[in-house]
Amino acid sequence: MTNIPETGRTPRIQIRLVVIQILVLSLLGTLGGRLWYLQIREGAAYQKEASGNHVQQVVDPAVRGDILDARGVPLADNETRLVVSASRTDLLKQKDDGKAVLTKLAGVLGITPAEVMQKVRLCDAKTPQPCWNGSPYQPIPITDEATAKQALQIRERSEDFPGITAEPEAVRRYPAPGKSNSAQVLGYLSPVTDSEIQQAQHTDSPYLRSDMVGRSGLERQYDKVLRGKAGVTRYEVDNLGRVIGKAKSDAAESGSNLVTSIDSRVQRVAEYELDKAMKVARQQYDKITGENYKADSGAVVVMEAKTGRIVAMASAPTYDPNVWVGGISGKDYKALTGKDSDYPLLNRAIQGQAAPGSTFKVVSTAAAVEAGYAFDGRYPCTSSYSVGGQVFKNFEGENFGPISLGRALEVSCDTVFYGLADREWKRDGGINPEKGRPKDYFFKAAHQFGLGAETGVDLPNEVTGRVPDRQWKLNYWKANKDAWCRSGKKDGSYVEKIAYENCLEGDKMREGDEINYSIGQGDTLVTPIQEAVIYGAVANGGTMYQPTIGKAVISADGRTVQEIKPKKRGRLPVSQATLKGMNDAFAGVITRGTAAWKFGGWPQDRIPLHGKTGTAEVYGKQTTSWLATYSKDYTVIMTIAQAGTGSGASGEAVRNIYSALYGVQADGTVDKKRAMLPEPQKGLPKVRPDGTIAAPKVTGDPAKDAEAAQKNNPTNGDDEQPAGTTAPPTTGNRDTRRTRRRSRGTGSRRMPS
Repeated sequence: MTNIPETGRTPRIQIRLVVIQILVLSLLGTLGGRLWYLQIREGAAYQKEASGNHVQQVVDPAVRGDILDARGVPLADNETRLVVSASRTDLLKQKDDGKAVLTKLAGVLGITPAEVMQKVRLCDAKTPQPCWNGSPYQPIPITDEATAKQALQIRERSEDFPGITAEPEAVRRYPAPGKSNSAQVLGYLSPVTDSEIQQAQHTDSPYLRSDMVGRSGLERQYDKVLRGKAGVTRYEVDNLGRVIGKAKSDAAESGSNLVTSIDSRVQRVAEYELDKAMKVARQQYDKITGENYKADSGAVVVMEAKTGRIVAMASAPTYDPNVWVGGISGKDYKALTGKDSDYPLLNRAIQGQAAPGSTFKVVSTAAAVEAGYAFDGRYPCTSSYSVGGQVFKNFEGENFGPISLGRALEVSCDTVFYGLADREWKRDGGINPEKGRPKDYFFKAAHQFGLGAETGVDLPNEVTGRVPDRQWKLNYWKANKDAWCRSGKKDGSYVEKIAYENCLEGDKMREGDEINYSIGQGDTLVTPIQEAVIYGAVANGGTMYQPTIGKAVISADGRTVQEIKPKKRGRLPVSQATLKGMNDAFAGVITRGTAAWKFGGWPQDRIPLHGKTGTAEVYGKQTTSWLATYSKDYTVIMTIAQAGTGSGASGEAVRNIYSALYGVQADGTVDKKRAMLPEPQKGLPKVRPDGTIAAPKVTGDPAKDAEAAQKNNPTNGDDEQPAGTTAPPTTGNRDTRRTRRRSRGTGSRRMPS
């Protein structure tokens, strides 16, 4: 027998097991208690503390792509500057909302505290510029022109400048090569707003708070490709700001480069000649108003006739787009938008609309031929045309006798077109036509020529102009009838009489409306870009192209090139026979017609030019100058508001643009070595292996160089009939201005039926 119990355990072992069990249970109890303490009793506190551990994003802004001219010369690029910025978030944590810090910063930067305060305040409906219209959580640039000494002061005394940073950053630059400005074409940048971030968050091109976006011009039109994609590095940090890990990161992708069809040299010449023509016009006396011409605004378009590519586009007045870089000052903003500014932010080449005057006769001629009138027929060009007791005089009472439509274009005979339009008005049923009867050839032709609609140019905010057809008149009458009826008086002032007539029958196409319309007056409005499309189509045989400035998008590494091809919009409603007749007539305008006195000595046998002058009258203002021209390669359109006649104000400037393009010298010879662009640029700039784009250096001032070649031209700009030019039957018809027997244009006289 044995003394070992049945369990096989001695009392000592049992005691040990009991002790172990007690220890295990104690540990489990302690652990359970601790878990209860952490999860239940102190759970809220620890949850709050854990929320301090989050992901912080560090944004690496993408380098914005360059905008280049057709030869690769930068029109907009980037440069590194020392940028001083302020964080509103950090400033608002201080007792005085950071006023003391900003005042101290103003002293370092050498500007007033008020200027600094204005830059960091947020824009709203009640806050005028300057102010910050970007995200309030994004650092706000105070200046991008800090010196190294100023930046060093701020960084070395960081404890005195909480929320203030001074860092080198890539900043947009508009270098103006060869003094070319291109402000309205290029546009400008400003910070993205919170609403824009929200709107774009689910698109394929979302914004980050650090983004600068295009606000006008090419910067806006091609913002998506130019902007690139900012890089984002994500760090996990605790509530003390200590990095505890690194999350997914996205590398920055530089924006693509935009190659345009603009030639910076031609652009400079166009801008220079427009500015000079306006200054010269202001020295000329206007006999009608008894004061000098104001010449307060204008535009030039130079377009390739066979592709629709824009070679130059100038608008006056203009401005320096660099004023927007780093935030615009209150003084500069007022200069750009104030009542006395003449609104230089407007691109008058696509947003300026005015009565076209006699340049519109290209449309009226096509309409007449479509209506059955022979181009080579004989039509009376009398000294006046009478309708309902109202006498419409030809310019200076000229009488050319029976002439063809071609000759009517050359000498800009108004009465020929008065008669044709009046006959069509009567054939259509007069003031009360039967429903469906009016054929309205003159109005339909305008729509077929693309008027009253956008051309589709790749710039934002293009306007449509206006074709005052029957539908427009009805809509306009409905919108204004009450006001006309309140203010109109049968025997009142001129304006009151017009309002009275419009109240009674403003919805009807009256005889005088169609007569005025036939010579580009009345309520007709066109833009320079629309005229460029029309006359470009006449030049190339009838094809209307959609105007384009963008020529190609090239990726930052140079590996991807997306060419922007010319686009056809349609064809002119004109036969080839009529086009030939028009071409001959428009050549006659240059050699023996209304523009001949400005183009004496031009080598017409080597470089044939064609043109049409126009002088549009606008109620309450001086006449608007129009000159529409073309060669086999280019279309050049110039208009200057309140500047006088078509050829008188614009003729010399347009001639000088062609001289620069083709290298025409003062004596009429052609020097191809001096020609800027004797034929349109066909290829794209060379892309180097590293992705950079080769560009020639632009030195000097192309406009001044071109001007020097014209200095000694004895006929260029001479007010007398130039030697060697075939004189028209009378020498008075140098332009298309008519005596002020009535006021025409927007708001012009409505003639009773």
